[in-house]
Amino acid sequence: MKMNYMVALAAAALLFSSCVSSKKFKKSQADYALLQTRYQTLEGSLADCNNQKAGLIQDKNELNKKIADLNREIELIKQNYTATLQQLENLSVISKQQAESIKQSLQNIGAKDAYIQTLQQQMAYKDSLNMALVMNLKGAIGNIEDEDINIKVDKGVVYIDISDKLLFKSGSYTITDRAKEVLGKVALVLKNQPDIEFMVEGHTDDVPYKGNGVLVDNWDLSVKRATTVVRLLQKEYGLDPAKMAAAGRSEYKPIAGNDTKEGKATNRRTRIVILPQLDQFFKLLEPQK
Repeated sequence: MKMNYMVALAAAALLFSSCVSSKKFKKSQADYALLQTRYQTLEGSLADCNNQKAGLIQDKNELNKKIADLNREIELIKQNYTATLQQLENLSVISKQQAESIKQSLQNIGAKDAYIQTLQQQMAYKDSLNMALVMNLKGAIGNIEDEDINIKVDKGVVYIDISDKLLFKSGSYTITDRAKEVLGKVALVLKNQPDIEFMVEGHTDDVPYKGNGVLVDNWDLSVKRATTVVRLLQKEYGLDPAKMAAAGRSEYKPIAGNDTKEGKATNRRTRIVILPQLDQFFKLLEPQK
């Protein structure tokens, strides 16, 4: 009898140990799956950043090529002016006033050369700011699927494309609760950059709008969606309304074909365009005092 009791006790202990091990194993499996998902997300973000970096490098290389061409042109003009001035002085057929005019032209060329150098520095600085802004936005948004939100730099302008399935129901301009989460993360980054100005653009596919009420067509729908986003950013997240603009693009700025279901879904989007600060470049054109 005692022997049977001890055997039963040992079996119970073994069974309990097995259950505990099984729970630990299942938890380890779940933790591993979570880490694997996070790894894939980070790997995708790294690929996006590398693509953005390649685009900026290409833009910079094109700018450097243009600057190099201008520098060669300036050097050729300098040589021609110098040679002409020397010939005229040797022949004693140039007046003092003419000589001064030629010298002034050479000085203007030097100023142009300095202007090009300044412009090159400003472009490099702007590229750095844009890349930092993109990285901050990607870091803030992070957990949103790639097909639902896309952040990119194109020709020195930062674009944030947000799929309408995150923001609005079909044919509606009433914002969803999920949209507030997404736009709140974007607003947090933009609010930390008070000098930034941006435009919110509404885009639709080519399916005619069939709703009732104040909206007539896709033009109206795209505009109302843009103003809804701008109003939310102002009233709920405190962004300066003087730094924002709203616009509707209707169906006329597609980024994919409207002949497939996927293409239509891509075109239904809200785009935030970080406007370039042109006043900084206009200042470069002002005469130096």
